[in-house]
Amino acid sequence: MTPTFDKIHLRFKLNGTNFNHDELKEVAYSLVKEGEPYEQVIGNFLLDWLDENDYVLTKTSGSTGLPKSIKIKKQQMVNSSVMTGDFFGLELGDKALHCLPSQYIAGKMMLVRAMILGLELDMAPPTAIPSYDHHKSYDFCAMIPLQLQNSLDRLEHINTIIVGGARVSNSLNLSIQAISTTVFETYGMTETVSHIAVRKLNKTSEAEAHFKILRDISISKDDRDCLVINASELSEDTIITNDVVDMKSDTEFDIIGRFDNMINSGGVKLFPELIEAKLQDKIVSRFFITSETDKDLGQKVILVLESDTKDIDTVLFNSLEKFEIPKAIYNMTKFIETPNGKIQRHKCLETILG
Repeated sequence: MTPTFDKIHLRFKLNGTNFNHDELKEVAYSLVKEGEPYEQVIGNFLLDWLDENDYVLTKTSGSTGLPKSIKIKKQQMVNSSVMTGDFFGLELGDKALHCLPSQYIAGKMMLVRAMILGLELDMAPPTAIPSYDHHKSYDFCAMIPLQLQNSLDRLEHINTIIVGGARVSNSLNLSIQAISTTVFETYGMTETVSHIAVRKLNKTSEAEAHFKILRDISISKDDRDCLVINASELSEDTIITNDVVDMKSDTEFDIIGRFDNMINSGGVKLFPELIEAKLQDKIVSRFFITSETDKDLGQKVILVLESDTKDIDTVLFNSLEKFEIPKAIYNMTKFIETPNGKIQRHKCLETILG
């Protein structure tokens, strides 16, 4: 039987202490009044969760447009928590580490999972280098790739990590092959109430290397080859994404790139994400691939570096196909980002090209 959002599990603990509904509300007030900034965000969310409304407001990331607030039903968040718990085999009393910012859906869901599934949740500041007791054993944790990268030597006591918010680089993927922790990359968005599919990154075979959907979810493609998600437990509407996918089966897929990032150069359709994957371990600074208007090609591929100089050894482009090679290179000292660290490509390009 699926739990309801108005119940706090008796086994739930926050930083080692049990709280019922009313006690947790007092803790939330205290966090808002006296806590560190990240704790104030957690306190405000807990107050929203514990009120009489059947929904919460949460922000989208703003990586593909302006951030916006959307209503998500609390029961949908409960359903997502149960689906995640089933997939990863989370059990009553399992210990979880929360080190994500709680103003976004991924951070909110760590709190909801703990309250609904009866987990023992420890909070840590959502910094680039998470500060936590790395000698304590944890069953479950969620991180962004940068946090995972910065924690590689402190993961031996974490059983399972899910990583999302940005793509996992080839070099990071290589680094996690030798660790004891099992790492999964997630696919999802605010509108799907966190992830709807996961991909095992280590301790795996080639046959398991695709995103696999959670239970009670169905997927298809539209005429743009973009992923379409039907998940009645998470959304009343069919969700049409802008993610171009390669469907491997009815339950598995690979992400090719964003439809709105696609470049049509001389009639050849190119996805910046695929070009970036070929270059990501060859260029030291942060970068991204995009395009600008060209009178002959329609659009031409360009490379944008986060650097004080645009000088780069073009030998690095030897791994690219002819149409993938950047026709121009630009640089800016600091990329424009969303509050949670995602590069805002269009704003960067507007700044460079005027």
